[in-house]
Amino acid sequence: MLVFTGEIGSAAPHAHAAVQVLLVQDGEVLLTDRRGRRRHVSAAVIPAGARHELSAAAGAYGLLAYLDPAGRAGRAATARVASSGDPGEVETWQAAAQPQAEEQAAAVSPVSAMLCAAASPQEWAGLPVTLARALEEIPQLISGPLLLEELAARVGLSASRLGHLFAEHLHLPYPAWRRWARLLHAMEAVRSGATLTEAAHRAGFADSSHLTRACREMFGLAPSHLLHTIRPPLPTPPEPAAHGNVHGSGCQPKVGRQTE
Repeated sequence: MLVFTGEIGSAAPHAHAAVQVLLVQDGEVLLTDRRGRRRHVSAAVIPAGARHELSAAAGAYGLLAYLDPAGRAGRAATARVASSGDPGEVETWQAAAQPQAEEQAAAVSPVSAMLCAAASPQEWAGLPVTLARALEEIPQLISGPLLLEELAARVGLSASRLGHLFAEHLHLPYPAWRRWARLLHAMEAVRSGATLTEAAHRAGFADSSHLTRACREMFGLAPSHLLHTIRPPLPTPPEPAAHGNVHGSGCQPKVGRQTE
């Protein structure tokens, strides 16, 4: 999980290989889907692979969370979107972030529930064993080519079968998920003090230009606007007093700060 809190910036049309959870706590944010439909949103859940654009007014403030589509929280969020309507439409993204009847009765915030679920240590629960094993192998191979054939051989599957499992359970082709994994690894390297070039090499990108292209495609932003905003995590995640507790009771996910 990757979480930013702070001022929300605008982003050009893009599609990322993560499930995005957006919570606007102050100001106006306009969300546009692939068909040009626009909505001012206070909260939204955008599925992996959905092309969208973000236009934020000056001073817009809130939270952006990117959930790994392979994780339990990401899969639950994807299912929530699918049950709310057309996964490619902005109205569906809004609906998926609204409390359902049972959640309203229990005063449960869907956004808080998703973040708490993403912080759970049982990230691969519910996935086929071989797919979970493949995901666990990724960090050891991330700096290399990370070929599907090599990964499949490590878990005793054919490349075609493993690729099918990625598409079936993560709703993403393997190359898209691999790009997401590399970007996460690069961000972690920057947070640890690496330069963009060093982070690119550690994450398996050819160079910083390759990292820049991938970052623009997936986030609509250059690494200079995204990666350099990541700072070491605070001992306690920030709790914006003016806007209430966005993390939910008893849940302390890792949080970075973003000002774009």
